[in-house]
Amino acid sequence: MEETGPYPVKVYIYDLSRGKQIDGIWHTAIVVHGKEFFFVGEGINNCAPGSTPLGEPDSIVDLGSTEVSADVFMDYLTSLAESTFRGDKYNLFEHNCNSFTSEVAQFLTGQNIPSYITDLPSEVLATPFGQALRPLLDSIVINPGGNNITGQR
Repeated sequence: MEETGPYPVKVYIYDLSRGKQIDGIWHTAIVVHGKEFFFVGEGINNCAPGSTPLGEPDSIVDLGSTEVSADVFMDYLTSLAESTFRGDKYNLFEHNCNSFTSEVAQFLTGQNIPSYITDLPSEVLATPFGQALRPLLDSIVINPGGNNITGQR
């Protein structure tokens, strides 16, 4: 028998720059129902919270709780994995892990993830350096591991 809500919802934030000359290059994931879910170049993946090769998150944002059950949530994720968040839709700047985490956070709690994370790509691309590096950066796919929720690799 499935537990009844409310279910805690958290955003795990990882700094991929590891403290270099910028505030951070952010990878985010949503943690709910005892798993960490994130979007990468192969689609929506999940793992035990904090168990990606990125290690423990640099910070955690508590978004409160949700009444969305695990079954309903998995149906929602499967729908996203077959449409909006298929692996071939991944783009480092415009449709990435942070886009996924933001959309799922809205679904679960009605809240957004921090704007300093979602605004970073447009801030980088607004610089001459960002524009010069864009062709290279567009080819980068962040993949911290985990299990693909659709069973595909």
